[in-house]
Amino acid sequence: MPLNDIGLLRFFVGVVTAGSLSGAARAQHITLPSASRKLRQLENDCGVRLLHRTTRRQSLTDEGQLLYARAVRILDDLEHVEQLLQHKNENVTGQLRVTTPISLGRRRIAPLLARFGALHPELQIQVALTDTVLDLVDAGVDVAIHLGGMDDSSYISRPLAPNHRVLCASPDYLRRHGEPGQITDLNRHQCLHIGLLPQAEWRLDDQVVRIQAHLAANDGEVVQQWALDGYGIALKSIWDVAQDLKAGRLKQVLPGHRSPAAPLHAVYPHKHHVAPRVHACIDYLAAHLQRPDEESW
Repeated sequence: MPLNDIGLLRFFVGVVTAGSLSGAARAQHITLPSASRKLRQLENDCGVRLLHRTTRRQSLTDEGQLLYARAVRILDDLEHVEQLLQHKNENVTGQLRVTTPISLGRRRIAPLLARFGALHPELQIQVALTDTVLDLVDAGVDVAIHLGGMDDSSYISRPLAPNHRVLCASPDYLRRHGEPGQITDLNRHQCLHIGLLPQAEWRLDDQVVRIQAHLAANDGEVVQQWALDGYGIALKSIWDVAQDLKAGRLKQVLPGHRSPAAPLHAVYPHKHHVAPRVHACIDYLAAHLQRPDEESW
């Protein structure tokens, strides 16, 4: 089998990733007839059919699945060799795409990434702030910062720093409505929830409290501002509210109760070889993310 064209292997992996021949043609900036010729050439070289194709969908044959798995490994190994030859283990270069929750990103992650980028002038860093959990491969993300890990074997999750959530409200709200004395008292208060549905479950210690949110939003900063403006009680990451608690703009509610730990994690796709820039970025964040000063409030 005269299969010796790395370009055809890259093309085939692109076809599988795109989900269609036309999608691969667009992604690789070639015409659909050219893409069809490449696929026929590869199947002729292999001597087997690699794809089942209809007008609506495509699927891999058994031989196609085998070739795809091996091609990904071969291309991964080739990239690793190229990195070694270009001394990329010493020089952090290329593009690095990072996603992070909005509040945490603005307050903590983005400033650190700017400093990291200043240390590596040949590195281009792109930061996307979102509270939505993305498919990292589909979105082309190298590293995602999460509050808590991800139970997905296709990702590697590395802890960066401790984190838990705290109940908090403005002093003005607590003067007007009083402070809850126990967890069940939350049902009588105006609760602020991160999410699009007003119904939510808050976990504190070993208890689950079902709340009906007075206000709900899918943006953590909006919810935090509502709490600062005196509209209710919010359950927020200590990383987001530590400074407001320290300054007295917010006050912790039910301080004897905590939500389960949800450490900050760096999550990245599981690959045979991970680019040095990814490891360097994660190492930098782990070294420079400081624990919020909880003893001062």
